[in-house]
Amino acid sequence: MSAVAAIGRTYEPVVYAVGREKIREYARAVGETDALYLDLTAARAAGHRDLVAPPMFAVVYAAAALAPGILDPDLEIDFSRLVHGGQAFVWGPVVVAGDEIETVASVAAVDERAGNRFYTFETVSTNQDGQVVCRGTWTNIVRGE
Repeated sequence: MSAVAAIGRTYEPVVYAVGREKIREYARAVGETDALYLDLTAARAAGHRDLVAPPMFAVVYAAAALAPGILDPDLEIDFSRLVHGGQAFVWGPVVVAGDEIETVASVAAVDERAGNRFYTFETVSTNQDGQVVCRGTWTNIVRGE
């Protein structure tokens, strides 16, 4: 099977249980200082049931869903030439501690440009209430020889 034939392939969903301490650890690691991410009292005073995850926490809950695609042998990704191309997100309702986020990843595109192969994956992350909390587009590039 060629990598192009894998376009549209969807991988098994992965569920991530969002933890309060993981939100704090992530916020501190990336330099976030907003009290909504660190202080439960502040988050509740702002109307949230628990700590709010920073928007880019999407990388944490979506990463495991992307792994099967990146490791899919049909895609023939040469990791010795792999570079990060980019990512883009569209967010829905905020994610808070206690949420269970299910993410499904799929292969959106595989194409060649200037001797390089571009792999585009899409993720859809949904909370326990069925709300889409994030749609992600992830691009990886395998440099040509």
